[in-house]
Amino acid sequence: KLFFTDYGNAAKVERCDMDGMNRTWIVDSKIEQPTALALDLINKYVYWLDIYLESVEVVDYQGRRRQTITKGRQIRHLCGLAVFENYLYTVNSDNFSILRIDRYNGTDVQALARLDNAKEIRVYHKRPQAAARSHACDADPHGMPGGCSHICLLSSSYKARTCRCRTGFILGSDGRSCK
Repeated sequence: KLFFTDYGNAAKVERCDMDGMNRTWIVDSKIEQPTALALDLINKYVYWLDIYLESVEVVDYQGRRRQTITKGRQIRHLCGLAVFENYLYTVNSDNFSILRIDRYNGTDVQALARLDNAKEIRVYHKRPQAAARSHACDADPHGMPGGCSHICLLSSSYKARTCRCRTGFILGSDGRSCK
């Protein structure tokens, strides 16, 4: 799945399949300006920052069990969001400090370091990503991803895929080759 935020005409947190199909709103109320998003891949939770409402919140992948992690004026200056183990990590754009927020006790916020002009944060560790299993976009015997001549996108499950073409090409009637 692909998760994303939008704060155009109607602010929301959404999800869709990797090919863009099955677009679903998972948060569409009491949300104004969601600017950063992080996923807990193990427990299937979506965290986001709302800088207008000055809050960090969480829901499960279906948009249920919504909770506020922390709220207050300090959220207004946060950008970027990452989750690892018991903590959320973010950057204060006012002073470029990296903050660690306990995701179970949002009042426990610690500044860890400062980085000039930091605007985003990522956690790199072997644990955040679930082990990959074989999927529909694995290379075929000819080395083509999922049998697609250009681009393979996972669809509704790891067993389904959609082929797409690079700019300037159109998908052939076989649903795999690009012309």
